[in-house]
Amino acid sequence: MTPQEIENLSFSIIDNEAQDHGFNVQEWKIVQRVIHTSADFEYIKTLRFHKDAISAGIDAIKRGATIITDTNMAQVGIRKGEIGMFGGEVKCFIADKDVSEQAKKEGITRAVAALDKSIQIINKGIYVVGNAPTALLRIIELLKDGIIKPALVIGLPVGFVNASESKEALIKLDYPYISNIGRKGGSNVAASVVNAMAIMAANG
Repeated sequence: MTPQEIENLSFSIIDNEAQDHGFNVQEWKIVQRVIHTSADFEYIKTLRFHKDAISAGIDAIKRGATIITDTNMAQVGIRKGEIGMFGGEVKCFIADKDVSEQAKKEGITRAVAALDKSIQIINKGIYVVGNAPTALLRIIELLKDGIIKPALVIGLPVGFVNASESKEALIKLDYPYISNIGRKGGSNVAASVVNAMAIMAANG
């Protein structure tokens, strides 16, 4: 089987097992790809979408907006072909030397320092959190203070310390987000959300 045949069959299996999922067409394209990435049908129950999230994300991709991630894994996992079609870039500052130095100096996580480095380019872009709850909490703080205005926040950190709590705080905001409830998430899942929107943008 070709890679495309395998993917098509996988999506067919997902559709068959999901049955009546309750999502609209665009939401389901995202949920479907998340399940394809994770093999975890629990996301049907836990994924959450702000009413403006998908339109804001697709519009940002079509405008060639910058996509910033909290991990190199998420950056690598995002499809560059579709993003590049519109002139967009995917950036991650987590491994930058100045980020590490700033984190040590201020006693903060590298994820927070990396986020702070991105403040000047985050507006109208997409920030993707797949690993660090501290980064998501910092985003929420900056949003509340009106310091940043990204087009969309994808908040899917994984873990046991503040992962669930940070996502709950994001979901309470009236701001375009895609997130989930609970401890699950991860860089691969966060990347798959971007990929689903990138494919939608490229196809229409």
